[in-house]
Amino acid sequence: MPVIARTLPTFLATAIVAIGLCFASPATASAATAGPDVVASIAPVHSLVAKVMAGVGDPRLLVAGGLSPHTYALKPSDAKALAKARAVFWIGPELERFLEKPLSALAGDVRVVRLGKAEGVRMLPARKAGAWAEAAHDDGDKHGHDDDDEVDAHLWLDPRNAARIVDAVVAGLSGTDPANAARYQANGERTLAALRGLESEIRATLKPVAGVPYLVFHDAFQYFEARFGLTAVGAVSVGAERSPGARRITELRQRIRDQGAVCMFTQPQFEPALAKTLIEGTGARIGTLDDLGTGLDPGPGLYDELLRSLARSLVGCLKPASG
Repeated sequence: MPVIARTLPTFLATAIVAIGLCFASPATASAATAGPDVVASIAPVHSLVAKVMAGVGDPRLLVAGGLSPHTYALKPSDAKALAKARAVFWIGPELERFLEKPLSALAGDVRVVRLGKAEGVRMLPARKAGAWAEAAHDDGDKHGHDDDDEVDAHLWLDPRNAARIVDAVVAGLSGTDPANAARYQANGERTLAALRGLESEIRATLKPVAGVPYLVFHDAFQYFEARFGLTAVGAVSVGAERSPGARRITELRQRIRDQGAVCMFTQPQFEPALAKTLIEGTGARIGTLDDLGTGLDPGPGLYDELLRSLARSLVGCLKPASG
């Protein structure tokens, strides 16, 4: 370049130097805007964090591959990722209890954001297994409840809770990485607008089946049900790792008949044999609902596809067959 600069007019030499800088190595070009090391606990949270970090960096997902956060054990690679992290996003000990001690041991400058405590997040009380009495979900709303064992932790399935999670992620990342705060804010605003559109889309999809009764195997979906006015009438097991007894099975079989429940929904991680026993002779069908996005590619698109998949599965099982 110095030789060219001596043999060409000054303005042309300057232009060539500028072009050369534009084609600098990717590592050099991205160094100034590289994002911080960020960890997210579960796939839906990871997806929302990835939306906010778009163009800055990629968060690390801990609980991947459809594994359950209720029973997950931290791996050495997870511990290393947490040790390097500048920000960690999780729901809270009511869901990811395996993170409670590791997070308490992190350095004081690591920003740990408990999303179950985020401002504006709508918490619902945990329901008991078995048949549920008809009651308005809104009567049981809890905000910032202190007893982890009494709240339902599956709060991300309400898109309005997802919006408050996005607000918390924008604030957390902006405080951790002020150099990229404007980008986090812009990404957050786009995500909030998309979530409003997603809610309207899901509501329209579910409208034909909103009043159709059904049961679930594990009570993981009441936020989705409450937001979209669905009619779940009971759960086989309130805990992901608890099996129901004979008395509860008898009660649920009667509930299916009494309520005219059209479907029993299992989850990918549960053996459907018990569901088959429950619906035998009742006329109900078996469907599958997934609260974590098992089988979906982790990343910014997972959250939207997770909610669309829930809506499709519900309509597919609950809507009467045509003809």
